[in-house]
Amino acid sequence: RLVLLSGRGEEEAQRAEELVGAAFPARTVVRCAFFDQNFSESFLLEPVLDGVLALPVDQVAEPFVDLEDVADVAVAALVDDAHAGRVYELTGPRAITFAEAVAEIAAASGHGVRFAPITMDEFVAGLLAIGLPDDVVGLMRYLFTEVLDGRGTPVADGVRQALGWDPRDFREFAAREAATWSAAVPS
Repeated sequence: RLVLLSGRGEEEAQRAEELVGAAFPARTVVRCAFFDQNFSESFLLEPVLDGVLALPVDQVAEPFVDLEDVADVAVAALVDDAHAGRVYELTGPRAITFAEAVAEIAAASGHGVRFAPITMDEFVAGLLAIGLPDDVVGLMRYLFTEVLDGRGTPVADGVRQALGWDPRDFREFAAREAATWSAAVPS
C-alpha cells in the first residue's frame, strides 16, 4: 500500500498525484490544508514565540488541519484496502484567518502574541534579511501567494469520509499545545 501526502489546489502536487497514480493505481492520496503544527513545531513557531506573526495573508481564511488527523487517515489507508485508489481532502472543521489562529493560541496559552499583516515585498525582504537561501524564499513566496490565496478556504469532509468522525478543531489543537507557547510567557 502507498499513501501520498499532497496539497489542496496545487497544480504541481496534482501532477505528482497523476504520476504516482499511473505507477500505483491503488495509492491513497491525502490532500491537506495548512497544518496546525506549523504554529508549534515548524517555521511559524519562532515568530509566535517572539510575539508577532507577520505574514502576507491578511484576510485569507484556512481550514487548518491537525496532523493527528492526517496520521490517522494515513494509518487507516495503510492497513485497510477500502481506501485503495481514494483521494481524501483533509481540513479542519472550520476556516479561520491567521489572526484568528494567533488569537486562539494566545487565549489557550496566555502568551502575548499578535498577528501583523504585511505586504509580500516586506515578507520577502525579511526572509532575505535573515539570510534564507533564494530557493527557500521562492518556496515561501509560492506558499503565501499561490497556496494560501484563498483557494483552500472551503472546508472538506475527508476526515469524516476516511475515519467516520469529525476532524479536530484548531481550538482543540491550541489547548493541547498551550505549553509550547506558554513557556515563552515571562514570569
